[in-house]
Amino acid sequence: MRVYFLSYIPAVLKLNGMYIGAIDGFERRIELDPADRVFAEIVPDKNLHGLNFFLDEDFFRCPPKFCDVYLMQGDALIYIREYAEKDAKIEVKHQSRFCGNLVTVFAQAGLYLSIDGAEYSLTPLPQSFKNFTVKTHTLAGREVLSISNGRHLIIISESGKIIFKNAAHEYEISDTLKITAEFETCTAAQAHCEYGYDGESLSLISAVTEELRPPEKEILHFAFFESILTAADCEKYLSEELKPKAANLKGYLGQFVGVTVPPEKFYLEHGNINAAGLVYPKSENLYEIKYFAVDLADGKIDNLYPVS
Repeated sequence: MRVYFLSYIPAVLKLNGMYIGAIDGFERRIELDPADRVFAEIVPDKNLHGLNFFLDEDFFRCPPKFCDVYLMQGDALIYIREYAEKDAKIEVKHQSRFCGNLVTVFAQAGLYLSIDGAEYSLTPLPQSFKNFTVKTHTLAGREVLSISNGRHLIIISESGKIIFKNAAHEYEISDTLKITAEFETCTAAQAHCEYGYDGESLSLISAVTEELRPPEKEILHFAFFESILTAADCEKYLSEELKPKAANLKGYLGQFVGVTVPPEKFYLEHGNINAAGLVYPKSENLYEIKYFAVDLADGKIDNLYPVS
């Protein structure tokens, strides 16, 4: 089994006590057998707590919460996305009263949002919320509180419930909620969404995805799969024969949540074909990658098929 390692910050990887090398945003790989129960240690930069675990069948079936695991036709990719801070003291980043609710953002070996009112909730926050702004607004005639880090937006209702928690690089709150979310795609796609509010929950009124730049020919197939994922116009990538089937593509491909580049091993086995890996969730932090390829004719996609 070939296992790839990624880490959101630089770290050192040890296996069975032996130094293997550094891991970061570029893939590092090893060969192992889960039946051998290899003991892994990861020591991160920035004086954060290290991690340790056995790489065995249980790990690949139910990975710990600090990582995401992607299963790839007998191989696997492990992405370490969380490390706990060694400083365990509570540090309040923000605290305010809002409509009878005490809203607190604090750090204690991680970042959290606490809302204490008629009910109590505690929500973990990504490390990107180390810097944020808090504002009050009137949405459809009702008060709401926003917490934004410039990339993600949280909106809290008068009753202290989180009614929105999603990507939003820009937002506008008035009679409706309007947001712009940027996707990390090869066409720099953006989604423009508008939501109505009834005092309890948000409902989507409209959503439009625009692609800001055309893809190069070599990555056109990635742009095509990303256009389906982001609800952009995928028809423009299709041949005249396939355009009538555009509406059926989402159902055919299923509920994938990401598009990725196949590893080197894939191309060694299948040749240099126009293929992409589609990411499908299996559980909270366990995913399966399935591969699909396309045939091109005159710069348009003329055929689409799975690759196993």
